[in-house]
Amino acid sequence: MNRRNFLGNATLAAIAPAFAHAQSVPNAGSAANTREQWLNWVEKVSEPVLQALSRRELRKTMPVEAVAGHEAERAIGTHLEALGRLMMGLAPWLELGPAPGESTRETKLRDRYRMMAKEAIASAVDPASPDYMRFGDSSQTVVDASFLALAMLRAPKQLIDMMTPKTKQQLIAAMIAERKVLTGLNNWVLFSAMDEALLFRLGADYDKMRIAYALNSLHSWYKGDGLYGDGPDFHADNYNSYVMQPYLLMLMQVLGDEAAAWKSMRPEIEKHATRYAAIQERMIGLDGTFPVLGRSITYRAGAFQLLADASLRGLLDEHVKPAQVRGALTAVQHRTLDAAGTFDSKGWLQIGLAGHQPSLGETYISTGSLYLCSAAWLPLGLPHTHPFWSDADAPWTQKKVWAGDDLPADHAITG
Repeated sequence: MNRRNFLGNATLAAIAPAFAHAQSVPNAGSAANTREQWLNWVEKVSEPVLQALSRRELRKTMPVEAVAGHEAERAIGTHLEALGRLMMGLAPWLELGPAPGESTRETKLRDRYRMMAKEAIASAVDPASPDYMRFGDSSQTVVDASFLALAMLRAPKQLIDMMTPKTKQQLIAAMIAERKVLTGLNNWVLFSAMDEALLFRLGADYDKMRIAYALNSLHSWYKGDGLYGDGPDFHADNYNSYVMQPYLLMLMQVLGDEAAAWKSMRPEIEKHATRYAAIQERMIGLDGTFPVLGRSITYRAGAFQLLADASLRGLLDEHVKPAQVRGALTAVQHRTLDAAGTFDSKGWLQIGLAGHQPSLGETYISTGSLYLCSAAWLPLGLPHTHPFWSDADAPWTQKKVWAGDDLPADHAITG
């Protein structure tokens, strides 16, 4: 449609479908119903992966969709991607104890997924398993070993403290195997640091220099207003949320007290996270759409990992209320998980953002990569009595402003 036609009689026809869709976004607020909707998405996305892993049949059953000609190289790490990325979003919910009034369905589903997750991890690190994740066999494995490490650090009681001695030693060996992968001068320095953070939590020898290098690098790459460069240069994409800021927050949580220099970084890291989470909340449109910008857009709702993490950690800006984030993240998941073509006939995620759109996938994207969408679920680690879930519906910023509400102007932060 050219500009003249758009401005002519076709205008109403073009706008009407989008307006109708905006009206159809699920009402995000009634807490019990919304939490149940999130659990529906959890089950739909997770079930094929956890079932296959618990039976040691992931390599046997999971398809490997990738850019033509890259299937073989992606097959080395895609199964570890599926495990690590799915688990890092599920982990806070797996760690949560049942609260009074919690639905029986939620309790039973969590108990079942805890059991399958433990079996999956034991299988993944066992060299004798058909689903052994080939740690260190490609550069991609350092990425997704770190997502697995992040998952375990988000649920230490359930996923670390209950491991058998055998699984613990195999996990340590798996993390050490990743040291042979050299990282570039970009967000990958954080992957190595997260592996070392898990080794620290496991009581194994860990490399402080890898952690110091990552923290010092990110400190030097800070660009202002809550945003870090991906290396010395700034990239207009979602990697501040996919990786950089959630990783910095976890490194501070686990290791922030291990060195005075690291401890001094915590206030600024949290300040930057609060600001960027506020920016992210403003990026979510009336109907749950958001800018299709930069690399790895097929991670779907994973683009808002930091906003979800800030909600979990209580780091939201005073003007960003938990209930409005609940509504915004619900709308995002509706747009990115309910679109036709999101799943194949057997329930596996397919490459795309709003359905099956394989051309949106870079050469490093494969089936396992897509499970980073689980990052939106981090607030399920909050009990249903928390204001994130219990407060009444609240529109998010885009809804408020475009409905005519008079809101304070947005301002950058300094430092």
